[in-house]
Amino acid sequence: MAALSAKTIQNAFLAQHPRTRHGTRYPSDFCSLNTRSSHSFQECRLTVADSSAKWLNTTSTLWTSFNKQAGISCNAAQGGTVAPSSEKVEFLKLQNGSDIRGVAVAGVEGEPVNLTEPVTEAIAAAFAAWLLNKKKADGLRRLRISVGHDSRISAHKLQNAVTHGITSAGHDILQFGLASTPAMFNSTLTEDERSHLPVDGAIMITASHLPYNRNGLKFFTSDGGLNKTDIKDILERASKIYEESAHGNLKEQGEASRGVVANVDYMSIYASDLVQAVRKSAGDKVENFNLLYIKQVGIYPFLKLHPRDKVLKPLGAVTTGSQFLEPDGLFPNHIPNPEDKTAMMSITQAVLDNKADLGIIFDTDVDRSAAVDSSGRELNRNRLIALMAAIVLEEHPGTTVVTDSVTSDGLTVFIENKLGGKHHRFKRGYKNVIDEAIRLNSIGEESHLAMETSGHGALKENHWLDDGAYLMVKLLNKLAAARTLGSSIGSKVLTDLVEGLEEAAVTAEIRLKIDQNHADLKGGSFRDYGESVLKHLENAISRDPNLHKAPKNYEGVRVSGYGGWFLLRLSLHDPVLPLNIEAPSNDDAIKLGLAVLAAVNDFSALDVTALNKFVQQ
Repeated sequence: MAALSAKTIQNAFLAQHPRTRHGTRYPSDFCSLNTRSSHSFQECRLTVADSSAKWLNTTSTLWTSFNKQAGISCNAAQGGTVAPSSEKVEFLKLQNGSDIRGVAVAGVEGEPVNLTEPVTEAIAAAFAAWLLNKKKADGLRRLRISVGHDSRISAHKLQNAVTHGITSAGHDILQFGLASTPAMFNSTLTEDERSHLPVDGAIMITASHLPYNRNGLKFFTSDGGLNKTDIKDILERASKIYEESAHGNLKEQGEASRGVVANVDYMSIYASDLVQAVRKSAGDKVENFNLLYIKQVGIYPFLKLHPRDKVLKPLGAVTTGSQFLEPDGLFPNHIPNPEDKTAMMSITQAVLDNKADLGIIFDTDVDRSAAVDSSGRELNRNRLIALMAAIVLEEHPGTTVVTDSVTSDGLTVFIENKLGGKHHRFKRGYKNVIDEAIRLNSIGEESHLAMETSGHGALKENHWLDDGAYLMVKLLNKLAAARTLGSSIGSKVLTDLVEGLEEAAVTAEIRLKIDQNHADLKGGSFRDYGESVLKHLENAISRDPNLHKAPKNYEGVRVSGYGGWFLLRLSLHDPVLPLNIEAPSNDDAIKLGLAVLAAVNDFSALDVTALNKFVQQ
């Protein structure tokens, strides 16, 4: 990682260790009482490599408890109020599809902080109001909402802001501390009276794979994650709350009506459930499988958000050679992204160096994942979808697999011709893919798997939860089953499942940016301009005998030709037209690129520099 500036380090430290200010309402001191102790697990060998960087602790150290039997009564919010801000906050600009994302840490040039504590407070209060409305409850109903966060350095202050926003609205909150996105959703389903579960709603503080200065919020109910319309509703409510409360000074509730806070060790509960899922797959013959009798599992990292000894150790795994297991909110090693080449090279090398049977990698909040087999072969993107499809279609023959729009033609052939399933290619966006699978089931077309090439994946059996950890458990289950039969072939059992998947020799993604200040837009939106580009391309393709438009397509313009295909689509959020190309050779890929270039070259507001470079290689 490049050296950080003194200003950046200073801001990072201040975000991690906020000063106690006169009149602050984000105290670092909460009354403490744990509501659940950690689960105990069997002893077995576990060795890990030293972490490359110290974990910057982002969790609160003291907490308030719900445990009324203890006779403790503490308020989540103490002290005065934050000084009002005169700046106008554009809440809707914080929307990123079905998530909220913004800049939470100062120090990066050109990226002013817009996800402040008062803004976060208003959003949390708005979520509570939205949730009351969804449950058709009156204003006197007291909700219970859980909050967790990833390892980002701004997590502590945003968690306190969420806590204050919820409790000031008169609702109770469970703080989970360091958590994963799938676990937060699961807390709306888990039945556990001792831990005050299930909750009415959940909030995850994360910005997934984005840089350290960003952060955001994801929301869940027992029905799953919220959609784009829900997020817009919440942000509009938050804007009104923010304005009506003097720019962030939320009205304090009376002593009796203010919500309270509990600290719950939920990740132990969640991890224990995953352990049981693996054991169940092995027919409860734990003594005969000891997590696959694996010599080593190269992990980057397996469920870093719940320590290794809560999942792998009770199953008997040896994790020698694992790396970067301690969460570090500055991400000093590489971007926490299963699609990142550096990240995948790192885990691949670790697997080969340690002769591991399997390597696993997640993003920061564990809703995306990928794997590496014992030979160093990456199991991500189309390969991971093919692998999951093979496993799911064994369990549910003939089922429909829903994917995003950029999956390969080879994947379609693999799912339909080899596995006997049906491939339904839909739009980009993990929520779009999941919702489409749910829709298909509602009209009588059975679907058990929805996946994006990015590593997002959800299964019907897991409540359509976007859960990277659960996908990896499915892989471990497959290995476990092989080991109980006496197999000693390592992860080759997984590699064999994707045998026959046709993969293009050349793959490329080229981003064509739209200049929103160009005169050609004439004050219109980039979206309208992008749609006109796509329409023109569609017309041009119809006149070329070498190219054929896909008969079924839900996003952009997808065309096959020269043994390959291309897809030009409009980005979900940005003024960009991403172009994906796959072809059997470089010459064929260039032919496809030239066809697109010829059709869009006259659109002056479209920057085709990257495409020109591609076709001239």
